[in-house]
Amino acid sequence: MVILTIHLISNSPNSPNSPNKMQNIQIHKYDLEERTAKFGEDIIDFARKLPKNDITQRIIPQLVGAGTAVGSNYCEADCAESNKDFIHKMAIANKETKESKHFLRMSAKASPEHAAEARQLWKEAHELNLIFTTIIKKAKITEEKKQKIGNS
Repeated sequence: MVILTIHLISNSPNSPNSPNKMQNIQIHKYDLEERTAKFGEDIIDFARKLPKNDITQRIIPQLVGAGTAVGSNYCEADCAESNKDFIHKMAIANKETKESKHFLRMSAKASPEHAAEARQLWKEAHELNLIFTTIIKKAKITEEKKQKIGNS
């Protein structure tokens, strides 16, 4: 489970924590397995709403494939056999979030009446992309430290 904490600096003179005192606000506890599964479910629901035509018949399967693969690849990473395996599988999940963003953009273009919902899903994919990128970077740092210790 990942806990996201936001650090805010308040400049408001009416704020009980001013001037410029840092506040830690715990927003949500995110179970990434649940969050990625929900993203996949939301993609499926969205895809069902899109009109079926020559353009969307190519976009919809790509969108559903990428959107549902985010969660399955995250689950694989969560069960990785090594840190290197974890990094590799998280990178695949991250690529799927980027692909989802692309096909959500194409969906909005193909079906402008669904653009607002596509944008909301795009934002979630973007947040997952940022989270995964951070996780991968931290895992790579850990792997580099292991390598240095092993070479000492």
